[in-house]
Amino acid sequence: MNINRRFALGLGSVAAAGAVLGTAGTASAQETDAEWDALIPTTADLARRKIARKYQRETYLARGTWSSYIGVADPDGVVKTAVEDNADRVVDAYSVNKIAVAVAVLDKVDRGLITLDQRVDVTASIVIQDTDGIFGLDGAYPSSVTVGHALAALLTVSDNTAVRLCGLVVPAAELNEILRSKGFVHTQVVPVANPNRFFLGTTTPRETFTLLQKLVRGELLSAGSTEHLLKVLRSLTSFTDGIRLNLSSAERLNVATKAGWFADGRNEAGIVFDASGKAVVTYALFASGQFAGDQAANADNYSTTHPALRARAALGRTLYDSVLRITTAKPRAYSAQPYRASNGG
Repeated sequence: MNINRRFALGLGSVAAAGAVLGTAGTASAQETDAEWDALIPTTADLARRKIARKYQRETYLARGTWSSYIGVADPDGVVKTAVEDNADRVVDAYSVNKIAVAVAVLDKVDRGLITLDQRVDVTASIVIQDTDGIFGLDGAYPSSVTVGHALAALLTVSDNTAVRLCGLVVPAAELNEILRSKGFVHTQVVPVANPNRFFLGTTTPRETFTLLQKLVRGELLSAGSTEHLLKVLRSLTSFTDGIRLNLSSAERLNVATKAGWFADGRNEAGIVFDASGKAVVTYALFASGQFAGDQAANADNYSTTHPALRARAALGRTLYDSVLRITTAKPRAYSAQPYRASNGG
């Protein structure tokens, strides 16, 4: 990871190092933390230092086992590492891999093999009654939806039935081959007996980071499919309990994110855009194991009160603030649509 005791001591004082490394609890350390939290970086290098410090502190407090990669773009568009923490460890991706599933579906759309308005059948046997998502709430089957509708449910409310619907148009073996052809050998789903179904599988923080980077550089999909995928991931319907928790509605629209959780895993990956729509910060955060506090209480807790989510929420504010005064020369901007509230009618 891009922070150690020598770096921490260089942040200003032994008290600051104690706050980062968990060895001090003095008032001066707390004041230093407050000063760093209030700092709005003016350069990418300062942003990387602040992000590294915040990551170290928050993950120390949350405990657990973390595997992460965070990069910040320089003004010339070159992305440099802020955090590299067990970045090549193969981890259970859980629903973070729904981004990879969507990439495979949209790859077939780009090749003219399927269309977003193509319909897939929603039968009672395909619906997962896991209390997540929306298809399990319909209460009336069979019905049908478009591939586009399935992707929207997959990436926003993280509907697991939507995984099966995507499997109807991209079977597991083909999905894995599409990902391998794009260079993702660890970002793979796990096939089961039914060729159209799969578990969400594995990744590494570095591969998920690279997938997101290739996406915004236009190296994975067509311009239209890239724009579509990022629009869905940036919508206010998408996950808000982690990185986006402490952001306003307008700020949330500048963050494309996808969370994933199961058992003891609490993961999230995404991109923070500047006001012009250019990607500045890319993050891939995977955590599991024994977290701080009551382990029994943590076990089935996927909400904002879980230590890992509290850590990500605190880090999210830092990530967002770090792009406010940084500009980058990345060639493509993906501007968010302004939020327009409605009261029906």
